Amino acid sequence: MAGNPIIEIDGADIYQRENLVLTGVSLTINEGEFVYVIGKVGSGKTSLIKTLNAEIPVYNGEGTVAGHKLSELRHKDTAYLRRELGVVFQDFRLLTDRSVYDNLEFVLKATGWKNDAEIKARIIEVLGKVGLEKKVKKMPHELSGGEQQRVVIARAILNNPKIILADEPTGNLDPETSVEILKLLQELHQAGKTIVMATHDYALISKHKARTLICENLKIKDTAEEDSVIDFETLMESGG
Repeated sequence: MAGNPIIEIDGADIYQRENLVLTGVSLTINEGEFVYVIGKVGSGKTSLIKTLNAEIPVYNGEGTVAGHKLSELRHKDTAYLRRELGVVFQDFRLLTDRSVYDNLEFVLKATGWKNDAEIKARIIEVLGKVGLEKKVKKMPHELSGGEQQRVVIARAILNNPKIILADEPTGNLDPETSVEILKLLQELHQAGKTIVMATHDYALISKHKARTLICENLKIKDTAEEDSVIDFETLMESGG
């Protein structure tokens, strides 16, 4: 399924505020890949996701995401990059004073959609994909954590992005709901999306293995390049 490179990082240093969290990062992710990013708290997982989303600038080196050079990206141009990306957050970031429909409508209108009939059709379509077409009028507080995360995934795919960046998407969910959310991401992957998922949910991903980037000691170890097996039991015991 994997095709041409869609994410390329070459010799980049990544900082969280003034702290260097990853150095000399070089990696390539192809179209249609599913990639986990794991590591201890503070190891650089979220910072890598934020770099790919242009929330954090690239220092030294180069980075290209969906054809956009990160080092040359001006602030006003980040919107063009982000149209190629769907981002799923651990803490949902839904507008709590708006219904499910209004949350999604807000995103579409903010990204240039103007025709109300087309907006409605797209919202119903994406809610159908995440199994929430009957929750369209609900407020976020009326939904379970898993349902809220499904709304977030629906929001992420509204503009049919090439890449989905998921930052701890199961971090606040129980194990059963976590499996459902991972299954939904896997379905999007099977439909052709490139998925990059930062997680510390080793119990979950040990049962659903994929290429894994391990953030450790300022470096990224890539299981696609290493002749090694991840010891998930040790990771879980150490708090990974």
